[in-house]
Amino acid sequence: MTKILLIEDEPGIQETIQITLESEGFFVSLASTGKQGIQLVSNDISLIVLDIGLPDQNGFEVLKEIRKSFQTPVIFLTARNTEIDKVLGLEIGADDYIVKPFSPRELLARIKAILRRTAQPHPMNDHKFRISLDKKLVYLNGKTLNLSPYEYKTMELFFKWPGRIFTREEIMDSVWTEPEDSFDRAVDTVIKNIRARFKEIENDFDPIETRRGQGYGLKEKI
Repeated sequence: MTKILLIEDEPGIQETIQITLESEGFFVSLASTGKQGIQLVSNDISLIVLDIGLPDQNGFEVLKEIRKSFQTPVIFLTARNTEIDKVLGLEIGADDYIVKPFSPRELLARIKAILRRTAQPHPMNDHKFRISLDKKLVYLNGKTLNLSPYEYKTMELFFKWPGRIFTREEIMDSVWTEPEDSFDRAVDTVIKNIRARFKEIENDFDPIETRRGQGYGLKEKI
């Protein structure tokens, strides 16, 4: 049975999510504080639903503690619908976020999507094309790509959401650390450089999808 850990202090939200998930066959463990939640994390937990506004510490701090020992997928619940919160949550290792108030069915769909993605290895994790999040390196045919920090972080962002198309603004918000480095075509330049690094190893290999007028992302099938 797939185990979900819900770290949420509002009883009404706890109950609603628990009923929804258990009706779909999930086993739900409950925690009302960050401390309790951290203690319940184990290798048996398949996914964590984590509220940012906990009574003892915020969800960002809880996630940082969890990421010291576990890479379990995490979905943030947040009442703060601001770009900075979203970006911060993704930068420290969240896999998705959902803003309150939300439909329990929407949360269920997000959970199932993440579990499908993590249960099946993406083509970039095969022997040909893979990424090491620990070493912060991307490999093709066993060779390391010579990527700049921005180029690597862009690939890492794409890896976490294969098939999703990101706008230039979303990429800059998630990847760029120095405002002076951000300009209209900076993302285009980074994508061009990444493709060039792949071509240095295999001339016709290109895992990046471009959608005119929309942005860039990682192809679901490579």
